[in-house]
Amino acid sequence: MSPVSPALLVIAHGSRDPRHAATVHALVGRVRSLRPGLRVETSFLDFNGPTVSQALASLCLSGVREVVALPLLLTRAFHAKADIPAVLAEAGTRLSGLSVRVADVLGPSPLLVAALERRLAEAGLGLTPAERATTGVVLASAGSSDPEAIAVIAEIAREWRHTGWCAVRPAFASAALPRTEDAVRALRAEGVRRVAVAPYVIAPGRLPDRIAAGAAASGADVVAGVLGAAPELARLLLRRYDAAAADPARRPSALTA
Repeated sequence: MSPVSPALLVIAHGSRDPRHAATVHALVGRVRSLRPGLRVETSFLDFNGPTVSQALASLCLSGVREVVALPLLLTRAFHAKADIPAVLAEAGTRLSGLSVRVADVLGPSPLLVAALERRLAEAGLGLTPAERATTGVVLASAGSSDPEAIAVIAEIAREWRHTGWCAVRPAFASAALPRTEDAVRALRAEGVRRVAVAPYVIAPGRLPDRIAAGAAASGADVVAGVLGAAPELARLLLRRYDAAAADPARRPSALTA
């Protein structure tokens, strides 16, 4: 008899905006379709249910003994470094016999860049070499006060620029500068003919709406949708799950290192 694979618990941020949870559930549904037989559950840090503690308790009661907790986050900022390890550690003190490994956050990854390009194409932007060479892209993230997270976004923008875009600039909806509209205007001032905004966010909500509003206010030519349930994102979740499931040394404390 083959060993039972650890269950996958996706930990999303949560939002008062109902589109957020709906998008997370759509993404998790795609993950399930890619890996039939794997138990995949969803939890939220705030605003939505079930909470992480509730989801872990439910898994434990159903007989699950091994779980891979996967933060649905694009960078290692405060939630990944503090909130998630704390809630997993607290749950671990109550749920004896449940082993929880923690997967890496999603970014950076070439699969995320592929998802960004998918959303730009779906928004009507051609991706031919000639069009890329005359288009500047604003990589618009939610933002963070964590310098490591900001540096990661800037590095993704630098690397993406090497794929043929005439420019790629980072922007942030909160906690850091520049804002989306300022990045769009800066590219215009530099003579960039076409400017596209690519939201580097997973699900709709207040900050993605702020990105879209900034793009509209500054006259961006193309505004892509959020990453959402992109197939590349679903494959990335399974890649992070597989890496954590194969490493028995991973525990909640690993995210604080």
